[in-house]
Amino acid sequence: MTPSPPEKTDEVIAALVQSGNKEAFGELVARYEAKMIRYGRKFLFGYEDVEDAVQEVFIKAYRNIQSFDATKKLSSWLYRIAHNEFINTIKKKGKEPLPFFDADTLFPHPVSPEKSDQQTHLREAKEMIESCLSKLTPKYREILILYYLEELSYKEIADVLRVPMATVGVRLKRGRETLQSICQKQGFKL
Repeated sequence: MTPSPPEKTDEVIAALVQSGNKEAFGELVARYEAKMIRYGRKFLFGYEDVEDAVQEVFIKAYRNIQSFDATKKLSSWLYRIAHNEFINTIKKKGKEPLPFFDADTLFPHPVSPEKSDQQTHLREAKEMIESCLSKLTPKYREILILYYLEELSYKEIADVLRVPMATVGVRLKRGRETLQSICQKQGFKL
């Protein structure tokens, strides 16, 4: 039995697309579609056309694949395109997104049905966090989403937002502090 070849990196697949292998782009879509939809749902909470915005992200990525530098991380490049597309979606709609944090993300341990008190507590906590996050400015809300939910590194976030890494650190710190302050004022402790 021959060992299976190692999985191709995103950057290798992008280079294949750049060299004319159009079918390889489907592999990138398969790898990133769920992540982009999750990011879009968090960023564009309340918008019904998240899937349309994500589809537009992939269309723009495909059209601009030649501009991608295969020596850099593809994920940062895609998240930057998504960031821009989501901002455009917000501008088109004329309203600001509200954040949404999934309870499963914040509290990943399943709760058994017989523990209804815990379920009630988790639901209330989720509602409180959503309420607190809705009061954050977009620059802090987005950075918290990218770091905690999308699990991007400081460098990747800096690439996506096109800000220095030091700015990422400052915004994360201020975002956490502001979120904590808002939650405490509403009687919820993080």
